[in-house]
Amino acid sequence: MTPTRPKAELGDFLRSRRARIRPEDTGLPFVGGRRRVPGLRREELAQLAGVSADYYTRFEQGRAENVSDAVLGAVASALRLDATETAHLTRLVRTTGRGAGVPAGGEGEGAAVQEVRPGLRRLLESIPQTPAFVIGRRTDILAWNPLFAALITDFGALAPEQRNKARLVFLHPGVRGRYVNWEAKARDLVAYLRLDRGRHPHDGRFTALIEELSGRSPEFAGLWARQEVRLKSHGGYHLRHPVVGELTLAYESLNLPDDPDQSLITYTAEAGSPSEAALRILADALPDGGAGAPERVSAADGLK
Repeated sequence: MTPTRPKAELGDFLRSRRARIRPEDTGLPFVGGRRRVPGLRREELAQLAGVSADYYTRFEQGRAENVSDAVLGAVASALRLDATETAHLTRLVRTTGRGAGVPAGGEGEGAAVQEVRPGLRRLLESIPQTPAFVIGRRTDILAWNPLFAALITDFGALAPEQRNKARLVFLHPGVRGRYVNWEAKARDLVAYLRLDRGRHPHDGRFTALIEELSGRSPEFAGLWARQEVRLKSHGGYHLRHPVVGELTLAYESLNLPDDPDQSLITYTAEAGSPSEAALRILADALPDGGAGAPERVSAADGLK
């Protein structure tokens, strides 16, 4: 399965959103009989959005020039998109036709290795009792503290190109087994990856990652085809650890103001809970109680 280019991405996304709307729920006169597509037809969506059927067809095919914010808003409203989906649609529309700037090697934007600031590494080091890591483009894991490694896997023992959250969750049996509700985790992760892909449509490394995961994991391929996009800045995980058993943890994802492609993510447990006690056991078992310097990816690692 080869990831599609921006115009095809736009069409696939719009068709998937049309398919989830039942015509009888729109207030339009319902025409029964056999329908060739699930959900709304293009002309029905055009009518709801207040544009011509011809214009909407060109819009969905990525051939409409200078699409106004008003038209984008009308289409988003007709498709009943939430704020995250609307932002994703806007990015897809604004990036169609920009492929001419992609270098011949196919790397495009995002080719440079992401670096983690020294101050952020010191922050990771200063919270040894809290699992924490920094995630970058394509869900690359850029830095982590010892407790996060003890909780999930020994990232330092992995090849740099394997330090990727999506690759680990779908292809690493040990990491996959950490998540009690793996299906929910997988769905959220793919929806976030799809959202991030919309931010970097010409990133060659992103393309290679999607190709690898689609080819090696039918579960990933199925979820990727659903065209879901989701941004989760906080939530919870139910984890299973071979030493301390099951833990219920909350996570917070904090975007860095000076680099929107990096986020600091922390895991915490409710005070006085068995999960807090389990984290303390893991931390106490680490050298120096986990107070060592955080691991990180550097340019010398040759991250792919």
